[in-house]
Amino acid sequence: MHKSKDLHKEISEQLKTLHLPAIRTMFPDYSRHAEKEKLGYEEYLHDLLEEELISRDNRRRARFQRESRLPLEKTLDTFDTGRLSPKTSIQVKELLKGDFLKHHENVLAFGNPGSGKTHLLCAIGLELIRQGKRVYFATCGFLIQEFLLAKQELKLNRKMKQLGRFDVVILDDIGYIQQKREEMEVLFSFFSEKYEQGSVMLSSNLPFSRWEEIFKDPMLAAAAIDRLVHHSIILDMNLPSYRLENARTKNNGGDL
Repeated sequence: MHKSKDLHKEISEQLKTLHLPAIRTMFPDYSRHAEKEKLGYEEYLHDLLEEELISRDNRRRARFQRESRLPLEKTLDTFDTGRLSPKTSIQVKELLKGDFLKHHENVLAFGNPGSGKTHLLCAIGLELIRQGKRVYFATCGFLIQEFLLAKQELKLNRKMKQLGRFDVVILDDIGYIQQKREEMEVLFSFFSEKYEQGSVMLSSNLPFSRWEEIFKDPMLAAAAIDRLVHHSIILDMNLPSYRLENARTKNNGGDL
């Protein structure tokens, strides 16, 4: 018995050194189960390794979720897909497969304020994380300020490369910004960096025909659009405001 305890302790230390926490936690119970069920060595080893792989995969996904900065409440379960047009519904089903990432395609969601653009893109992003993809979410204004700070510190290239590690960057609310030329130039640099090297998912309440209002320069606007549209999937989200509809429903309910 003493020898068994010493062996148990030694195995536990070895597993700690090898960074196999799931096996370290489970092997005592699995050993007893294997002995009781008279499992072969290979079957016992297979079961332990399977648990380690599952645990490692879960930890990786949890890490990807934290680093994504995605709002966790914006899921497919909380999105009313019945509001989407048949065409958009089909596009969303295809996007959830994640194949667009292999081809470095962009997803561009255009629509009225409150139509659910952000919610839908975030929901797709969370599903992609479950598939083991790395996703990063930021509002356009926040990301621009991050770029400007990195530029001041002469670290803009490093910041761009950091974002390049993600399979897709979700850029929210590009239509709400009307910034200075320097700010638009760093945003354009980002689009150029991602062009055919990775995917961007963005939401905008302004159609391309009004992007000069954002970039202040017709040439810069045209160049940005060209890079985004070349390999892209466009989601038409010109729907009535979900927030407005929800408020009306509540008000009507209160009157009854």
